[in-house]
Amino acid sequence: MLAWFRALMPREDRFFDLFERHGRTLEDGAAALRALLDGTQPIPEAYAAIAAHEDAADAITREALLAVRRTFITPFDRGDIQALVGSLDDAIDQMLKTAKAVQLFEVATFEPAMREMAAVIQEAAQVTAEALPKLRALGENAAALNSLTERVIELEGRADDLHNDGLKALFKASGRDPMAFLVGSELYGHLEKVMDRFEDVANQISSIVVEHV
Repeated sequence: MLAWFRALMPREDRFFDLFERHGRTLEDGAAALRALLDGTQPIPEAYAAIAAHEDAADAITREALLAVRRTFITPFDRGDIQALVGSLDDAIDQMLKTAKAVQLFEVATFEPAMREMAAVIQEAAQVTAEALPKLRALGENAAALNSLTERVIELEGRADDLHNDGLKALFKASGRDPMAFLVGSELYGHLEKVMDRFEDVANQISSIVVEHV
C-alpha cells in the first residue's frame, strides 16, 4: 500500500528536472532574442522562436506549481519553489515582451548598446542554466552557486550601464525625431527589465542557499 502511494506522488527530483528544463528555455529564448537584435535571424522567425520557448516555459511553470500542491515532501520550502519558478518564468516573459515591442513598432535596426545588452542577457541565461542543476546538492555546491549568482548580479550592473549609455547616445542621435527616441527608450526599458528578472532569479537562488546550507 505504501509503495503504491509513493508511486502516485511526484518525486522530489522532479522539481530539479523542472528547474533545469526551465533553464534551457531561458538559454534558448535568450539566444533567439540575441539573434533578433543582431540581425542573424529574420525578426518574424526570431519572434516565433521566443514565443515558442515562452509557451514551453509556461507549461513547465504550470507543471511545477501543480507538483508543489501534490507533493507531500518538497526539497525546499514550497514558497521558495514557487518564487524560483515564478522568477524564471518572468525572465522569459519579459523576453517575449521585448520581441513584441520590436514587432509593434516595426523596428528593423538596433542600437549597438541594445545588441550588447542582448549579449549580456544571453550570458546571464547561460550562467543561470549552469546554476540550476547545482541545486540538487546544495551543501556541495554552495560556493559555486554563490559565485554564479554573483556573476548574474555583475551582468545586471553591466546591463544598467549599457542602458544608461545607450539612452544618452540615442537622445543625442535622435535630434528632432522624438518618436525615434521614444521607441528606442521603450526597447531599452524592456531589455533592462529582462536583466532585472535574471537578478530576481539570482537573488532567489541565493536565498535558498542561505536557508539550507
